[in-house]
Amino acid sequence: MKLYYSPGACSLSPHIALLEADLPYELVKVDLRAKKLENGDDYLKVNPKGQVPALGLDSGEIVTEGPVIVQMIADKAPARALAPARDSSERYKLLEWLNFLTSEVHKSFGPLFAPALNDDAKAFFKDRVMGKLKHIDSELVGRDYLMGKQFSVADGYLFTMLTWADRMKLDLSAMPNLTAYKARVAARPKVQEALKKEGLVQAA
Repeated sequence: MKLYYSPGACSLSPHIALLEADLPYELVKVDLRAKKLENGDDYLKVNPKGQVPALGLDSGEIVTEGPVIVQMIADKAPARALAPARDSSERYKLLEWLNFLTSEVHKSFGPLFAPALNDDAKAFFKDRVMGKLKHIDSELVGRDYLMGKQFSVADGYLFTMLTWADRMKLDLSAMPNLTAYKARVAARPKVQEALKKEGLVQAA
């Protein structure tokens, strides 16, 4: 498989999933502004949406959209328990989290990366992000991870966005459950490996 990624973008989520699943893969870096691969090829020929992540399967098929990709990865390595069994009530709970993360949290973060957006507009979206994160903080009471005791692909996705919160200098100090959660996920060896492979932290 090939994971088309940009360092620190939402493609970090399936990158973490691939490592946690212990599946073989190749990393292909994308210049999102130029829509080019490192070898100069046109990324739009791979993914006409022009976004990451995209997952190239061994069959030649390209799968896009992070919440779909991470479930596919989890289903390829069921023994790793990165997602509950299909058709189980817990699987639908995972879907609930993935949909909330992509439609509410991720989309609220997006405008903060837009250089043309004025300060008032950015303040609005920062407040919106903080409100979503406060909700997650309340849901994490008594839980190690979003699904309870078990790390899932939803955690890799949320963690990715928490790294964006750092970049945006969002103050999460009033959210102790979320702060502890972020440290817990960051301490996972495969998460550290993904960060190092993307050049987001220095290798020891």
